[in-house]
Amino acid sequence: MFDRSLLLSFVFLVVLFVSLPNETNSANILGFFPGPSKSHFLIHSSIADALGHAGHNVTVLSTVPNINKNGKYNFIHINSSTFADKFAKEMINDPQPVYKRMGQMLTNVIGMANETMGHPTMQEFLKNHKKSSFDLIIYGYFMNEFHFGLSAYFDCPTVVSFMIQPMLFLNDLVGNPDQISYVPTIFSGLKQPLTFFGRVQNFLASMFERLVLKSLLDHESNKYYRTYFPANQYPSLGEVKKNISLVFTNHHFSQGPIRPNVPAMVEIGGIQIKEKPDPLPEDIKQHLDSAKNGAIFFSLGSNVKGSFLPKEKAKVLFDVLSKLPYKVLWKWEEADAPGFADNIVYRSWLPQDDILAHPNVKLFITHAGQGSVVESQFHGVPMVCIPLFGDQPANALNVIRAGYGLSLDYINLNAEEFKNTIVEVLDNPKYTNTIKQFSVLYRDRPMSARQVAVFWVEYILRHKGAKHMQSPAVFLNNWQLLSLDVIGFLLAVLFVVILIFVKLCKLICCRRKGKSVGKSIKTKKNN
Repeated sequence: MFDRSLLLSFVFLVVLFVSLPNETNSANILGFFPGPSKSHFLIHSSIADALGHAGHNVTVLSTVPNINKNGKYNFIHINSSTFADKFAKEMINDPQPVYKRMGQMLTNVIGMANETMGHPTMQEFLKNHKKSSFDLIIYGYFMNEFHFGLSAYFDCPTVVSFMIQPMLFLNDLVGNPDQISYVPTIFSGLKQPLTFFGRVQNFLASMFERLVLKSLLDHESNKYYRTYFPANQYPSLGEVKKNISLVFTNHHFSQGPIRPNVPAMVEIGGIQIKEKPDPLPEDIKQHLDSAKNGAIFFSLGSNVKGSFLPKEKAKVLFDVLSKLPYKVLWKWEEADAPGFADNIVYRSWLPQDDILAHPNVKLFITHAGQGSVVESQFHGVPMVCIPLFGDQPANALNVIRAGYGLSLDYINLNAEEFKNTIVEVLDNPKYTNTIKQFSVLYRDRPMSARQVAVFWVEYILRHKGAKHMQSPAVFLNNWQLLSLDVIGFLLAVLFVVILIFVKLCKLICCRRKGKSVGKSIKTKKNN
């Protein structure tokens, strides 16, 4: 009897456990990351890795080789175009205003996205994976909007991952307000609070983004979308974009600007930063451990090779760094090294996050890419910025304004200025103290970025796309969002009311005039 009741109790508990909602049911998730840069992949793959560790079956398709070797996902490499060396060289050595470069960059990036979609590896993958193969898709976003058609192909919810703070293209996807009166656009270089002329500049920059860049993006995206997702089988790109469940942005409000976000815009700033750094390669570890005076880490990002810089410019950098009393770790191809010195170690690829976590690293010389700035802020390492293109000049300006370091103009860079700037940031404790204070602020969160990412993806899965989170703004056009149709209607009503009022006034005046004339005629007759 005892054994039977024990067995029944056990069966009851098992049935109860199975019937309870299981928030960690394994889902089949596709990470589609066709971005042209390793730094982009690092952000997106960190989300995929977090979901893999949470028990989900994650497949990653990427045009960039898998630099996250320990990532918990199945990786498929699409050997398609990334940023061409020629394009990167032009961006560095022939700098032009953002408004001139963005059109060219947008066209190049969409062209790469088209090549990725038509690649044999991608087509073979689609042939082997049909509708309902995946429960959710995470897109690495870089102006590749026509790829959203894959969500219609697989009939599953869409999550978007972006490398920096929200910008116009991203805001439109989930109805996030632009608020250009006090939220500076990313390329404006402005900081809150905006002055009157700052608001004028921000307004003009926003209009350029919306009227020129957004129009170009929409035109190119629709053209390529119908190539791969014909009208007789798939809804329009506009309709597909209305079904985006969530956007992850690699940003945190503590970095500024302060702005409102709809529920479907979720901040995961620092997602690529490990909670515990990986062990460094032994030679790198020894180099940093032996740095009695401290070490300098120098990297111009994943898209820039040493050979892209003119030899005379590289020589200036080497001459200064080789004479400093600090160990130097320099991301640079050894074959193109501008010189060799006992204090300098070159590597073509370095584990940036793990290096910045080392206590002997006292300075980060960086191109001021958003990912690099975030990692430096997290680890409390002051910066000397050498911005090259894209959002980097704006990021460098923010570094200066916040007191986290200084910035140099790459084109006019000379040895004396380079050395003086390095010495100022290293010797003046205000930069280190300021960024270390911010590091404490930046880390102070109820959940880590990885936990936030996992929670919201699982939330979208549990609620079948979470339509209840969607902002009504997604379904309004620009006229409706700005209430221009309402204003026009009210002005029309006001015009009609004024017209009627004027006519009534004229009618009343005419009647009064008629009465006065009649009275005068009667008076004359009586006389």
